[in-house]
Amino acid sequence: MPGFDYKFLEKPKRRFQCPLCSKAMREPVQVSTCGHRFCDTCLQEFLSEGVFKCPEDQLPLDYAKIYPDPELEQQILDLPIRCIHSEEGCRWTGQMKQLQAHFSTCAFNVIPCPNRCSVKLTRRDLPEHLQHDCPKRKVKCEFCGSEFTGEAYENHQGVCPQESVYCENKCGARMMRRLLTQHGQAECPKRTQPCKYCSKEFVFDTIQNHQFHCPRFPVQCPNQCGTPNIAREDLANHVKDNCGSALVLCPFKEAGCKHRCPKLAIGRHLEDTTKSHLTMMCNLVGRQRQEILELRREMEELSVSHDGVLIWKLSDYSRKLQEAKIRSNHEFFSPPFYTHRYGYKLQVSAFLNGNGSGEGSHLSVYIRVLPGEYDSLLEWPFSYKVTFSIMDQSDPSLSKPQHITETFNPDPNWKNFQKPSSTRNSLDESTLGFGYPKFISHEEIKKRNYVRDNSVFIKASIEIPQKIMA
Repeated sequence: MPGFDYKFLEKPKRRFQCPLCSKAMREPVQVSTCGHRFCDTCLQEFLSEGVFKCPEDQLPLDYAKIYPDPELEQQILDLPIRCIHSEEGCRWTGQMKQLQAHFSTCAFNVIPCPNRCSVKLTRRDLPEHLQHDCPKRKVKCEFCGSEFTGEAYENHQGVCPQESVYCENKCGARMMRRLLTQHGQAECPKRTQPCKYCSKEFVFDTIQNHQFHCPRFPVQCPNQCGTPNIAREDLANHVKDNCGSALVLCPFKEAGCKHRCPKLAIGRHLEDTTKSHLTMMCNLVGRQRQEILELRREMEELSVSHDGVLIWKLSDYSRKLQEAKIRSNHEFFSPPFYTHRYGYKLQVSAFLNGNGSGEGSHLSVYIRVLPGEYDSLLEWPFSYKVTFSIMDQSDPSLSKPQHITETFNPDPNWKNFQKPSSTRNSLDESTLGFGYPKFISHEEIKKRNYVRDNSVFIKASIEIPQKIMA
């Protein structure tokens, strides 16, 4: 019985073992000249290598003197063994010659599927395979009664027209699959359907509610103008721009006219009230002019510096200098600035051709105190150190800039630094600035880059104690 590794209950005696493979001999043969016995297969393999000597004693062999040993073979077949599947769970034991018969019933023996599906499996797994897994098993559909092979039945499942299924739209209805299409198209309350006005898809049982909000649903003009089938989303524009029956306000409503009439009658109203409308418009222009002045003043206040530093750029310097030479004592004024937030409001002025003792030879600079928003909260007279500078615009990488700087502390007795009055006139001495008539000579200005790109920068800074800033 070749092909198996037998599992003996006891190790076979040495005389039953093949000297070549050390296992129980299978189809034993005996060499008559020396009496040694071997498996027929083992001896044939040994001799096939061209060595015609007994493997045991190395004596010459003669094929004619090698004979089967049926007596020994019978003794070996009578040896007790376990099933070769004992490690898998088979508990059978018996004589070796009974093993083949045992295989016909052994639950652990591997056999081919009787349906010839090419699968091999143990005998104990065969019933499950035949019932559920074999692609060539015969199966009858429980719904339509048709018979299929296992493989064909798997394809039939899920498509049987007689099978009872639930509606795919989850409406809760159950029916045969062949009725599902008709149900989904005509009966299912959860089927989708396009709105005939806006063409968007909606679930059937919600489309009625949608029509109360559909932007393309046709509605009637509330003014009963007779225009048919106005889309809901177009109604507002219709009433506003196209409806002749809509009530409209007079175009001069911003000027004060409160008249309201149908759009078709507005032209007649405008013809009849031209004079009154003109009066309203004049009054409106006056109010707007006042508002513009107020806004302009507020914008100027917002643009004012609040950190006590002014850098004033006098552009187009050569033209302005010529103008100052022609017009004696011609003064240029800087934008106003504040010493600090909620502080004093100041302004710098310059005489490009000089003033007083510097007239005709110097640039003169002065500072003046202007009426400010917070004057009633401040201490008077104004008493903080003032510094003027004319900025050297030379390239710092080529030479160190040499700014001209002058500093003074205000004299508290001067009228210039008392609390300013908004009612004082321009000839009042307190409106005059305080500063330097001979701040820098015209000759000195030319020596360095105090004038560059036809512009001059004048800086004024106020030294405010930190406690005041806080």
